[in-house]
Amino acid sequence: MHVLGVWITKYARLALFGFIGLVAASSFWGFQSFGNLAGGGYDDPNADSETVRTILNEDFDIDPAEIIVLVDLEDDADTETSANTVSALNRELAGLDGVVSVNDYYTLGSPDSLKSEDGKLVYLFVDVDNDEEAGPVVDIIVDDYTGTYLTADIHVAGYEAITKALNETIYSDIITAELIAVPLAILLLVFVFGTLVAAGLPLMVGILAIIASFFVVWVFSQFTEMSVFSLNLITGLGLGLGIDYSLLVINRWREERGRGLSVSEATVRTVETAGRTVFFSGLTVAVTLLSLGFFPQAFLQSFAISGFTVVLMAVLGAIIALPSALQLLGDRVNKLKVIKGDLTPRPFGLWYKVAKFSARKSIVVAIVAVTGLGGLASLASDAEFGQVDDRILPKDNPAVVASDLIRDRFDGRANDPVEIVVSGFDEQQLNDYVQDLSQVEGITSVQSPLGLTENGSTIPQTASFFEGYTGDDYSRIVAVSDVEPRSTEGYDLIVEIRELDSGFEEVLVGGGAAFYTDSQQGIERNAPTALIWILIATAILLFLFTGSVVLPLKAIFLTVLSLGATLGFITWVFIGGELMWLIGDFQVTGVLDTSSLVLVGVVAFGLSMDYELFLLSRIKEEHEKGVPTSEAVATGLQKSGRIITAAAVILAITFGAFAASGVSIMKMLGLGIAFAILLDATVVRAILVPSVMRLLGKYNWYAPRPLKKVYDRLGISH
Repeated sequence: MHVLGVWITKYARLALFGFIGLVAASSFWGFQSFGNLAGGGYDDPNADSETVRTILNEDFDIDPAEIIVLVDLEDDADTETSANTVSALNRELAGLDGVVSVNDYYTLGSPDSLKSEDGKLVYLFVDVDNDEEAGPVVDIIVDDYTGTYLTADIHVAGYEAITKALNETIYSDIITAELIAVPLAILLLVFVFGTLVAAGLPLMVGILAIIASFFVVWVFSQFTEMSVFSLNLITGLGLGLGIDYSLLVINRWREERGRGLSVSEATVRTVETAGRTVFFSGLTVAVTLLSLGFFPQAFLQSFAISGFTVVLMAVLGAIIALPSALQLLGDRVNKLKVIKGDLTPRPFGLWYKVAKFSARKSIVVAIVAVTGLGGLASLASDAEFGQVDDRILPKDNPAVVASDLIRDRFDGRANDPVEIVVSGFDEQQLNDYVQDLSQVEGITSVQSPLGLTENGSTIPQTASFFEGYTGDDYSRIVAVSDVEPRSTEGYDLIVEIRELDSGFEEVLVGGGAAFYTDSQQGIERNAPTALIWILIATAILLFLFTGSVVLPLKAIFLTVLSLGATLGFITWVFIGGELMWLIGDFQVTGVLDTSSLVLVGVVAFGLSMDYELFLLSRIKEEHEKGVPTSEAVATGLQKSGRIITAAAVILAITFGAFAASGVSIMKMLGLGIAFAILLDATVVRAILVPSVMRLLGKYNWYAPRPLKKVYDRLGISH
């Protein structure tokens, strides 16, 4: 870091304007990434459900309709007037550019499963060209046909309609969040730094990190699926961490100037100390976020890419662009003062007193704090975990209204059946399997090469019925259920179906409920690997930073306590339906989205380690001077506490602004991370850390002799 600091003092203009120039050039492509992002990505591409989708497409030429149009008729569906209305709509939609085919209740033989229980609501399925950009035709169908058509009411659901609604809501939410977060962040920065010039530098770092990250997202979007939700993480982390790291750097630079160092000497010393902390802190957060790449879902993998990138860019901005700006500005960084008095950090103050109190009453403080965190965590004891569906959108969103009509007025979910492909069987085996399948609770009918089976009886069908059920290598079985596919009941249904004894050579189960089940199981299966990665990587990085094996274990233990409390809080809000007066209305489904919880946990863990390193860096400096542990903790907290608090509040505002989102998982992400940050910066860092470190005493700095030698040999303690 010393070499980097010296280089920056010599080539400050090149470093600053070169960095800004590269980011500005990348923005030409970066802002094009918005149109390449997907609204889905929750499914496991390696699961049986995905294999079934491929087989149905290649062997049976079946491409599930991307758009589901619901026609709410004035009369019964089986009247001539109703049939004419639907036929006219069918012809219009089929004539749109980008539409491959349109099928409806009548063209598919008027089966009861495609007609509502009251007989007036029918399905119409639209398949669009997957090789072309589907956006224009989806926009036309959703925007122009939702509403009244002749004598019927039209509602549009399906994957593409929900994706369109999500994309529009997310883009709007990002603007809203920034309109909330940026002005508040500016006010806090002015309050913390006392001058307009100094307050502007962290915003520069954050904005540069965000724009540079958009370019990387654009690159990856050329060959892999990137979630539209990654934009939220980039803007939240980019602005938040850019400000966090800048707070640390500017505060240290002022401290060094206050000690009498010249501008260049202060810059070099700042890069050596605060720069090293920022580097290790950012590396810890980035490596933690990489754990999301262990999960098979593109939704989480895109967060691994975007999260790692934005953290890296924030670090580079804070240790290259920002010190360069400080070198060029010198003491002019304190120009345009809005707060009177000396801006140099004080050696003693509130945080020193808090740390001293926590150390003096260490046992009592630790017991009370741990009990409180445990009490919050207990709120999650009855939590249920699942995957998202259209209900993450507001209740009055047209796509949700359409989906609710399917839930409320149809006996089964014919629009999203269980799809089964089988091979290697005789007719008796198939008959036995279909009979067993039709008896599974929740299954209302089964269509197979034998015909239509309901309640154990097979109903003869016309010759055309059987065309879509027998292929060259596989036979197809379609089971219509009356359970919500993306639900705990849908999960249990798929598990029970997969446990049926068939005697076939191969049985693969697909469909919406299977996608949901495979996604959930993919997270459950890979979570241990991701957790091991986080724990080992964090422990190694904290050891390399401190030279202790005890401090990493302490940090991990306290962070896990904090995350448990955060999970309890999230459960209370989103399963209990609380705080709607604060964050706005949302649909309470009784489950917490597993993917979003993984994201909240990983981001919160990384940011917790961020603040741990902020604090430990100053404690370690004091300890290396020979200061007793209790005094080192108090002094370290005093020197970093104000920065940690300010950084936590600003980051909490940055993420908390997403709680105003119209998408419930964004509310969960924003509120959950904001709560975790504030809890960690107050209860954990300011109260628990001093008390626990006081109890550990000299053992805080313990490491086995071989590891001590490794640490000393690496020479990275400074």
